[in-house]
Amino acid sequence: MSTDARHTADAAQPPHTWLTWQERRAKTLTAPYGPLSLTGTHWLDDHPGGRLPGIGGRWRAEGDAVVLTAAPQDGITLEGVPVDGEVRLTAHQGPVPDAPLALGGRRLVVLRREGLWAVRDFDPDAPARVTFPGIAVGDYDPQWALPGRFRPYPDQRSVRVANADGRERGLGLHGEIVFTVAGEEHTLAVAVEEDGSLWAVFADGLRDQGGYPFRFLRPPAPAADSTVTVDFNRALLPPCAFADHFICPFPPPGNTLPFAVPTGERAVRAD
Repeated sequence: MSTDARHTADAAQPPHTWLTWQERRAKTLTAPYGPLSLTGTHWLDDHPGGRLPGIGGRWRAEGDAVVLTAAPQDGITLEGVPVDGEVRLTAHQGPVPDAPLALGGRRLVVLRREGLWAVRDFDPDAPARVTFPGIAVGDYDPQWALPGRFRPYPDQRSVRVANADGRERGLGLHGEIVFTVAGEEHTLAVAVEEDGSLWAVFADGLRDQGGYPFRFLRPPAPAADSTVTVDFNRALLPPCAFADHFICPFPPPGNTLPFAVPTGERAVRAD
């Protein structure tokens, strides 16, 4: 990217919307039940006896539900009422603070991925949340807010990719965004979210300069003519950058850019 005096002035004065986005992002990360509070993702298949680390009761997968057997002394509540006996639980799809299952101030979130069940443990007193040093973020650069176009695939595709927990899982992809950098066209495969917005998992040359190995990008829903702004200033660190217990997918084939993207979230700051 070329740099001139006007570019330098613009970079020194990022738009209010970007500053607001940064502030909201910081609040989300450090919230009591934000990603920094995740202390465990316990796959039931890894605990055939039904005992989960640091959580009472016995847990087992049974068809389309998880069955929890607990007594009041286990301290687990469902909708604020102590669990006493056997309850059937389904995957929680909403915000973590709204999870119906709790253990004191902790929230226990039932999760399902590719037919496998897990329980996530979110603790507001997690050490990572208390000692979080912050995020290294690149300076805002208007030249990295690129005009792009969304090209949907005729049919949804699924590719197998490694995940941060060492397992391989399917990643659904609905199309690709096309944009130009330094006169050359590039693409990133994306998924389409329920609200129409896009989601890409990508890597770039920043990982060779001390940046996190990969990042997320969430462009807005494309316009009626398929145009979309590809704003790398809003590149995000994945949840697994903040807690080891997330299962973030790695970039799919073709989503590694042959240059460094210096903007957006770059890495968790060193202590």
